[in-house]
Amino acid sequence: MTERLLPTPSHTIGPFYGHALPFPGGEQVAPPGHPDTITVHGYVSDGAGSPVPDALLDFWQAAPNGSLAGAPGSMRRDPSTGGFLGRDGVGFTGFGRVGTDADGHWALRTLPPGNAGLPYLGVCVFARGLTHHLFTRAYLTDGADPLLDSLPADRRATLIAAKGPDRTYRFDIRLQGEGETVFLEFQ
Repeated sequence: MTERLLPTPSHTIGPFYGHALPFPGGEQVAPPGHPDTITVHGYVSDGAGSPVPDALLDFWQAAPNGSLAGAPGSMRRDPSTGGFLGRDGVGFTGFGRVGTDADGHWALRTLPPGNAGLPYLGVCVFARGLTHHLFTRAYLTDGADPLLDSLPADRRATLIAAKGPDRTYRFDIRLQGEGETVFLEFQ
């Protein structure tokens, strides 16, 4: 007879993300129909290269004009229930939240960031087995940058999204192992 092992906290962290944190339209940072919309997408994989189907990604970025203020009040709530109604469809928040699908894929529709230096999105990764979230960046172009310049070429490449057709960028996140994404530590 096999002994049944109980899950540890690190085993139970990931499945809860899909329950309460995602919100409708979390992947739609750009106002609908905006002509400058870009799509950033990719896959989250574990150390064995298998998809992570229950990861949650938070994105922060500067507005196209470089502002970091976002648009206060752009997230609407139902006045009677307090439930989430969605974005107002006009304001640019600079924030998105996206879960991965069964294949570990995610997609974010946003506007090109206008931060000083190279354009990038700040990414925070929550996933099963992680007791602490991970921070990284998705650069939309390569070039001179203090963070990128501090890394060897193979590690640098894990932070640069590949430009695709039709205003798309692909940014894959590998949680560990060969080709592991560079993760940042903030103090």
